[in-house]
Amino acid sequence: MNHGDRPLSASIDVTVPSVARMYDFLLGGKDSYPADQQACAQLLEQVPSTKALAVNNRRFLQRVVRTLAAEYGVRQFIDHGSGLPTRDNVHQVAQRVDPSSRVVYIDNDPIVLAHGRALLEENTSTAVIHADMRDTDGIFDHPDTRRLIDLSQPVAALFVSVLHCIPDDDDPAGLVRRVASRLVPGSFLVVCQLVSPDPAVREFVTEFMRESTQGRWGRVREESDVHAFLEGMDIVRPGLVEVSTWRPDSDVAPRQETDEWTEFGGVARIQ
Repeated sequence: MNHGDRPLSASIDVTVPSVARMYDFLLGGKDSYPADQQACAQLLEQVPSTKALAVNNRRFLQRVVRTLAAEYGVRQFIDHGSGLPTRDNVHQVAQRVDPSSRVVYIDNDPIVLAHGRALLEENTSTAVIHADMRDTDGIFDHPDTRRLIDLSQPVAALFVSVLHCIPDDDDPAGLVRRVASRLVPGSFLVVCQLVSPDPAVREFVTEFMRESTQGRWGRVREESDVHAFLEGMDIVRPGLVEVSTWRPDSDVAPRQETDEWTEFGGVARIQ
């Protein structure tokens, strides 16, 4: 699918920072290149909480998947903008609850496709699809989605720390609604994105990431924008919050030491 004038690419350009590889670097992974590492270093100079934010976001993803699988009986997950596979990814968390759980990962980064398929090639209950997450029709019509996901049963659609990669012109709220319209009652949407109350932080990070990634970026938003993504939906407790406070595993769960920006979001149930 082609959004604007940027079609999906099967080649890997290691000279241009990738959001997926930058995130992997911040999580302590090994699948980044000097361009990604340099971009992270520059980002950390201006917004020093970035590494803690990435770690807390990953832990939020793991808690959400475990909660939906264990407490709500969800056995199907579609992870939009999944990024590079790391320890305790969605399928590992869900399949510990029930080995029959099925997961479809979506990403437009070719390195994610290569690493993901290598990791999951012996797990017949998972698939990695090379697609733009805005291509809802293509994703839901893909043979792997049709093979793994039964749309007559509840599904959890994940948009974890990815909507800030979508420009306003591409209507991220509309994307969330399109996906919701495909899912039966009892399904769930998981949404979080980077937000800041500080206009200067929003402007700096937005412009820095847009320039660094050569336009593969949307913007840092405000909490009100995230509320708008899920407007009219049934928000699961504790509501839309800074993600480290979403059902933490303990009272001493890690918190960001600075809050110039945060990951903000939560879970909505489709009625």
